[in-house]
Amino acid sequence: MPTGRTFHVLINPCRDMPAEAVKVHGHTNEILADKPVFGAVVRDFLDFIGSDTKLVAHNAMFDLGFINHELVLCGQPKIRESRIVDTLAIARKKFPGSRQTLDVLCNRFGIDLSRRVKHGALLDAELLADVYVELMGGRQRGMELKVETETLIAEVAVRPRRDWPERHFEIPPVERERHAAFVAKLPNAIWARYLEPDRQTISSDMS
Repeated sequence: MPTGRTFHVLINPCRDMPAEAVKVHGHTNEILADKPVFGAVVRDFLDFIGSDTKLVAHNAMFDLGFINHELVLCGQPKIRESRIVDTLAIARKKFPGSRQTLDVLCNRFGIDLSRRVKHGALLDAELLADVYVELMGGRQRGMELKVETETLIAEVAVRPRRDWPERHFEIPPVERERHAAFVAKLPNAIWARYLEPDRQTISSDMS
């Protein structure tokens, strides 16, 4: 269940932001100039993620490398890989052979992407939370299955029986002769013992 808790802060990278990166997330040098450095918020960040909770991320090892580098520079221990749940790895196992970007997975699960104009960390985290739930089977999956099963059982229980009349299908003599000739060529044809040469119809009771 969503907790409603978020941790979102822009960080001054202490370097010029590459133009290609600005195209992705929209954060220019001017926007980041007065933002805190990582060391100024590292304690709040570590308090938020805790010491043993699982951390869900898409292509997690890419982000973890950057975060652990900054943690070491601040004299903090690295985040253990055992805490990481990588939705990219889960998606590749669940849907092998196809692209597994966040956009692709959102479209696959019908998750609204209309707000995603740029690559924003907070919005991406919210979208990924929905994707993760779907990868794990969907919201209230057990409850939905129970309702569907009970409805199906109820429909079967009240559906009246229909008695169908016996139907007869006439087989032309030429077709019977062709079939008999075909069966005669098969060694030890098990159904040959059931054929009745003098019967010209096949009956089926569909009740």
